[in-house]
Amino acid sequence: MARHDASMSVIKRLPRYYRFLSDLKSKGVVRVSSRELSEKMGLTASQIRQDFNCFGGFGQQGYGYNVTQLHEEIGSILGLNFRFKAIIVGAGNLGRAIATHMSFEHRGFKLIGIFDNKESVTGQIIKGMPIRHISGLEDFFNENKPDVAILCIPYNAAPEVAKQLVDLGIKGFWNFSHYDLALQYPQIPVENVHLSDSLMTFCYKVKQATENE
Repeated sequence: MARHDASMSVIKRLPRYYRFLSDLKSKGVVRVSSRELSEKMGLTASQIRQDFNCFGGFGQQGYGYNVTQLHEEIGSILGLNFRFKAIIVGAGNLGRAIATHMSFEHRGFKLIGIFDNKESVTGQIIKGMPIRHISGLEDFFNENKPDVAILCIPYNAAPEVAKQLVDLGIKGFWNFSHYDLALQYPQIPVENVHLSDSLMTFCYKVKQATENE
């Protein structure tokens, strides 16, 4: 079980460990050392050991880490076996792409509903699921009790929609709206995803590389 003193920087590295171990597992690798992990992932062996020690440590001296066991332990820490019920609000290009291509079932969630405010898209099928009109959100909540909402809506629409979802009992947001829900609802887990921030960070890295040529 995760210790409460694990920093968010450690938590944010766990999905990368999980992804890398998934690759090793698919290749039939049985065990791996912190040194081997460090060489592949660009982290120090000391950092890797410190990260794992936040959760009690999983290795054996002289042996390293059992790949399958470590993969399962990290998955358990992340809660990937919980299958939290998720809905998408906003069935535009981004919402459709997330619904179609994201492997929710392997990441701790189950997608159970997609909503939009446009009558023109209501009833269209995405990944075997009909798009529902936002006006039916309350009835859907009462019947299905979703845990989290994925917001793929414009900035201006986010405050009203978020308030409705919180009032209905939503437990968390994966937020693509660029509206900072964490400030308004500090009691609710929020993961803000700013694709434009990522692109600007990438721009900086390219600029630095170009200037250093």
